[in-house]
Amino acid sequence: MKKKKSSQSVSHAKDFSLEDSVIEVKALRSGYGSTVLMDGISFDVKRGEIFGILGGSGCGKSTVLKNLIGLNAPIGGNIYIQGKNLWNSPPKEKLAILNQFGVMYQQSALFGSLTLLENVRLPMEEFTSLPIDAMNTISRMKLRMVGLEEFANHMPAELSGGMKKRAAIARAMALDPSILFLDEPSAGLDPITSVELDHLIIRLSRTLNVTFVIVTHELASIFTIADRVIVLDKESKGIIAEGTPEGLKDTSNIDFVVRFFNRLPKDFQ
Repeated sequence: MKKKKSSQSVSHAKDFSLEDSVIEVKALRSGYGSTVLMDGISFDVKRGEIFGILGGSGCGKSTVLKNLIGLNAPIGGNIYIQGKNLWNSPPKEKLAILNQFGVMYQQSALFGSLTLLENVRLPMEEFTSLPIDAMNTISRMKLRMVGLEEFANHMPAELSGGMKKRAAIARAMALDPSILFLDEPSAGLDPITSVELDHLIIRLSRTLNVTFVIVTHELASIFTIADRVIVLDKESKGIIAEGTPEGLKDTSNIDFVVRFFNRLPKDFQ
């Protein structure tokens, strides 16, 4: 059987306006308690972009994500969503900012006592006054978008890991967000399920023009889906590289970045 030629190029690459940023992070100091993980990092995310936040274990990727989604306050710096300051806005305005995006957590975080339809419907029950029939119709539409409409009445325990991830994305899309944050979407998935999830993310990006911010260390997914990435470094507590995955893999002169994208051990010569 003849093997197909593999490619790591990003086939969905887009052109982004330098002025069309939906997220702007300025001098962010991120950590917890007296522990500083990232000190003074700045970056932006363009509208419609699939943006990756990468780095080694323990560098602070998930902590930065919690700052971005309004879960944990940063130690310092500012985060702007669509030009609005997330952490320096009054409560009502902050809630309006938070309603502009959805979040898929690493472990899916589906409620085990609710069906998939009920899980997806939950954000609408909390933040809208829609009638129940309308919420159910929208929930089924979101499940259809991720290929799970026929499982609407199933419980999370009846699903595979990949199906739970897709259901979590459907719930994250319940309020029609313009930004989706995904935390380690491919973690724990087999290669086939992982690539199917990658293709779903690309399709949603193309059809909905949703901006994705993805925290991950899965190289195969990074090369498949990411338009641009930043690489966080634990030792310097900063961003040591920014660009396309292919560009960083082929042209970076930073040792950690070369080893990261080429899967080389620390003592490799």
